[in-house]
Amino acid sequence: MIVKLLISFLLVALCVTAHALGITFLFRRIDHSTELADPRFWVPVWCLVRVAGRLILLHLFEISLWAVFYMYGHAMPDPQSALYFSSVTYTTVGYGDLVLPEKWRLVGGIEALTGILMCGWSTGFFFTVVTRMHQTRVIDQKRELP
Repeated sequence: MIVKLLISFLLVALCVTAHALGITFLFRRIDHSTELADPRFWVPVWCLVRVAGRLILLHLFEISLWAVFYMYGHAMPDPQSALYFSSVTYTTVGYGDLVLPEKWRLVGGIEALTGILMCGWSTGFFFTVVTRMHQTRVIDQKRELP
C-alpha cells in the first residue's frame, strides 16, 4: 500500500508539472496574441474555443497518466477500463460501475483530489483569459473616445 501511495504522489507531481507547463505555454501564446482584442466577434470566440480544447487535451493527458498506473498495476483489467475509470475518477463523476480493488481505493481518492485541483486551476486560467479579453476591449474602447 505504501508503494502505491508513493507512486500516487509522484503522479500528483507529474500532473502538477504537466499542468504548469501547459498553462504556461497557453498563457505565453495568449499574452503575445492580438486575437483577444480583435473587434470581430468570431476571432476571440475561436481563441476561447482553442484554449478550452487545449485545456481538455491537457486533462486527458493527466487522466492517461493515472490510467497507465492502474493498467500496469493490474488494478483494471484492460486499457479501456483503466482509461474509463481514471476519467470518471479524475472528474469526480464516479459512476461506480467500475471500482478499484480494496488495496487500491485510497489511490482513487488521491486521483480525484488531483482532478479537482487541476480542473480548478484550468477554470481559474480560463477566467483569467476572459477577464483579459474584457479588459483589452475596455481599454480599446477608451482609446477610441475623444
